[in-house]
Amino acid sequence: MSKTKPAPLPPGTVIGGYRVVRRLAAGGFGVVYLALDAEGQQVAVKEYIPAALATREPGELLPKVPPEKLSLYRLGLKSFFEEGRSLAQISHASVVSVLNFFRENETVYMVMNYLEGASLQEFIITARELKAQKVFRESTIRSLFDEVLRGLRIVHQHKMLHLDIKPANIFITDDNKAVLIDFGAAREVLSKEGNFIRPMYTPGFAAPEMYRRDTQLGPWTDIYAIGACMYACMQGFPPNEAPQRQEKDRLGLALNKLRGIYSDNLIEVVEWCMALDPLSRPQSVFALQKELAREGERRYTRLSVAERMRMQLDSLVSDTKKSVQRVGGATDMGTRPR
Repeated sequence: MSKTKPAPLPPGTVIGGYRVVRRLAAGGFGVVYLALDAEGQQVAVKEYIPAALATREPGELLPKVPPEKLSLYRLGLKSFFEEGRSLAQISHASVVSVLNFFRENETVYMVMNYLEGASLQEFIITARELKAQKVFRESTIRSLFDEVLRGLRIVHQHKMLHLDIKPANIFITDDNKAVLIDFGAAREVLSKEGNFIRPMYTPGFAAPEMYRRDTQLGPWTDIYAIGACMYACMQGFPPNEAPQRQEKDRLGLALNKLRGIYSDNLIEVVEWCMALDPLSRPQSVFALQKELAREGERRYTRLSVAERMRMQLDSLVSDTKKSVQRVGGATDMGTRPR
């Protein structure tokens, strides 16, 4: 099968009553489009079309799936559909809103609210280019992840896992809300079946158990990724991949260099979240929230994410946001697009 990525739907295509305006982003598992609904309102439509399992020629609507990959394709399709059904039941400002989901063209489409702004990844890249001692102030980190964890807690209460938390999937909107986007249920299902040829994880942000097929995933898996995201906000770069850490763990050494720049409490929270042993991490979002908002550290969470972002990046945010008006990125910090 050709390694060429499936062609996106052309502008003007109507699917499920939504008219495609343009492609917003593409990754290994699908394409996201800007579209208009029947009332002319902008929405984001995500199409399930995994590049390792399906092809599509320009101008065509139907994916082409080789017979030997059809069962795996359908397995991911079912998971993607169930993910849409589950997300549609969640209403929280920090979780992307799923407005509709439907089957058409032998695949599934998920309709979400269209977000304008920039990903946390882009904020980190912009901030680290300033070459300041701190990539983000501790107050910014605490405020941001306090908001993200509120959304993640609701997700876990609905018996869901995100499974792909990373800075590219934490979106800061133009009205200064932090929103979790691009859930990874289909990735996880496909990773457990057969010899799938693309990685199911984002290096640096994926917990050790995601590299194995015989281990249980749970809230602690997402919590590892939260810790890795906080680390990236402190260092400006992702931590080492979990397999590298299991061979020689330099996380503590890297974090020790940040003592005096960030509080011991924040450094210990990151180490706790990123423990290689799942049982050594916080077992629930609530447990992590309690530690992140300790009585002695509350001065860090008084201001909103909006206020903190404005204080630190006022001169940079507008330029970043003008250049990025999409739901999420297809690339990871320091890596090529998947």
